[in-house]
Order: sequence, then structure tokens, then C-alpha cells
Amino acid sequence: MSDIDQSFKRLCRNAVDVISEDELRTRLSDSTKTKKPLRIKAGFDPSTPDIHLGHTVLLRKLREFQDLGHKVIFIIGDYTAMIGDPTGQSKTRPALSREQVEKNAKTYQRQAFKILDKNPNKIEIVRNSKWLGAGDMFQIFFEKIGSRGTVDQLLQRDDFDKRRKAHRPITLREFIYPLLQGYDSVKVKSDIELGGTDQKFNLLMGRDLQSEFGQKPQVVMTFPLLVGLDGVEKMSKSLGNVVSITDPSKEMFGKIMSIPDSLMSAYFDLLTNERGDEIAQKISSGFLHPKEAKKKLASLITTWFWGDASAQKEALEFDRVFSKQENPESMPEVALAGRQIGVIDLLKQTKSASSGSEARRLVEQGAVSLDRQKISDVNLILIPSHGSVLRVGKKKFFKLIQ
Repeated sequence: MSDIDQSFKRLCRNAVDVISEDELRTRLSDSTKTKKPLRIKAGFDPSTPDIHLGHTVLLRKLREFQDLGHKVIFIIGDYTAMIGDPTGQSKTRPALSREQVEKNAKTYQRQAFKILDKNPNKIEIVRNSKWLGAGDMFQIFFEKIGSRGTVDQLLQRDDFDKRRKAHRPITLREFIYPLLQGYDSVKVKSDIELGGTDQKFNLLMGRDLQSEFGQKPQVVMTFPLLVGLDGVEKMSKSLGNVVSITDPSKEMFGKIMSIPDSLMSAYFDLLTNERGDEIAQKISSGFLHPKEAKKKLASLITTWFWGDASAQKEALEFDRVFSKQENPESMPEVALAGRQIGVIDLLKQTKSASSGSEARRLVEQGAVSLDRQKISDVNLILIPSHGSVLRVGKKKFFKLIQ
């Protein structure tokens, strides 16, 4: 297998769309012959402050391009973030202020470098406000950009079509979003653009606009959206189903251990160098227990961000608490004001419940125990010993001190 074939196979791993494969092969071949790195574009709107594992699917692929000698054009969509990407949205996103976007942008850049190579020869970081906020943008839009995308073409987008049929509004700023994202490709002269499968329309718009401006159209590569911890929706902070790359090692390990077994194959494929189908085959043949496979996945991801020592520590701690049913080595301490306390008040004091009704539900659901004795009476008055352990649900432990 030639070097080009090997690079092509590696870069296309997990890709859903490559438009087109022949163009990608040609670009890779030409780059090798001319020794000129390809420009690999990916845009990230800093609509939230943290990068989660869903974002890392593209970041890992960008790093692969860097490792093969190409240059990543990392676009911080500080201008488009204020518009709000309508992709996958059933209603208009709330507009962000420039201050919010700026704060998030700094966080994004810092966190992205946990994965990407910082070498300036391998990355160029730009903000699209540089051109989208320029004084001549209005003229450029109406002379070139606005004439490229038609109303019918934009309305064919699945998310716009659904909203139109449901009689939900589509704002003008959302309507022009794909055109502005496509113009980013023109400004950075990208050879290849990466995005999630939900971004295919926007990425193809970049190809169209590059042709309009006399550039060679970029190759478009789309990759699967990572499903979140709920096992249903794509990973999204707004849905509360995320693993942030800044999560403490214990929290990160525990969250990965909580994913449905059905997600393991995709997580191995998209977040590690292991092949998900091979892991699935080992599980189905009885060679590997699903729990052990999940521990391996959690260890690999935790090692990625926190190092091998932290991953090993969290694996041992997880076994202690959830397999051997022992107490964690370290727990938050809660000082009690008196010798006795009602279970409802105790749950509120430990902030395990924000209200009395929530505390009652926890007790009635059998989620509360003291020194491994389950509590079922919402009116129970407790007399804890110094050092007693309160457990709430599967993951919350508190050491009670007098």
C-alpha cells in the first residue's frame, strides 16, 4: 500500500461523507509532490465555554491531518456565534453578546490545544469577525454571496423545512448563516473542511462559494455526531448529557462508566484508536465482559486528559465503590450542628436536594442510606455517629462529623 493510500485510509476512518474521494486523493498526492501542506478548515462557534467529547471527534481528526504534515485552519466563529447556527435547532437560538462570545472563545482556544499541535507551522487560528465584521461585508454579500444561495435551496434544509411545516419562525439572521459559514472557506482558502454530519449543507455551501470566487472547491468530510450520556440525543451541554474535557478525572471516569452499552462501539471508534467492531466481537463471543470493555474505554479517555496514573486511580476507586461496595477513600465532610437531625433536613444540608419535596422523593425512591442502612421513612430523625457515611443515589457520599 502506497503512502497516499495509507494516509487516505487513515483520514477517512469514521468519515460518513467524503465529497469527493477522488478529489481527496488528488489533493493528498499533489501535496506530497509539491511538499505544500493542505489547509484543513474547521470552524467552532464558541456558544458555550467548554469543549466536550463531542467536539473532540473533529479535533482528533484535525490532529491526524497535522501529524501527516498538513496545516489546520482553526476558525473561532466569534461573529457567527452571535448569529447562532440554526443546524438541528427546532427554534431560534438566543443571541449571544460580544462579551459572552469573547469569554467563551478564550476558553475554546485553550482547551483545543489539549488535542491539537500548537506548532505555528501546523495551525493557524483566526476569528471570522475579521472579515464578516469588516466594513465592506455588506457590499460583498449582495454582490457575490447573496446571489449564490437561493431561497428554495435554503428552505430545503431539513431543519428549516421542519420548522416551516410546524409554523415556527426562521429569522433572517439564521437564514444567512450557511452563506456566512461558506464565506469563511473563501477567506481562508481551505482545501478540506471537516464537520459533523449535521453540517453537510453548510460545508457544501463553502464549495459553492469558493467556485463563485474562482477558487478550487474544498473537499468536504463529515463525521458522526457523538451521542451523549443519555444514549439518545447528540452530546450537548444544553441537554446535560456531556462529558467535558475539563471534568475532574473521577467525574470523567464515572460518566463514561454510566453510558449505555449500546454506545460503546461508537465511543471506541470516535474517541480512541481502538476499533469498535473488534470490541463488540470480543463481547459477543464472551471473550470480554461489557463492564470490562467499558472500564477500558473509561481508562483510555481519562488517560487522554489526565494521564495514566489518574486513570488507574479512578479505575481502582470505581471498583472499590461500585464492585466491592466499599466507601470512597475521600468524601466531602458535613458538620452537624446537633446530635440529631431529620433525614429531609440532612439531605438539604448536604445539598443533595434543593427542596423538601425533592428530598422526600429521594427517600421514597430508596436512594438514601446511612451506614449502608436504607432509609424509607421521610419523617425519620437520625442520630448519626461521628464518621457516619450518608449515601445519596449511586455516586454521592458524605462523611458526617459532629
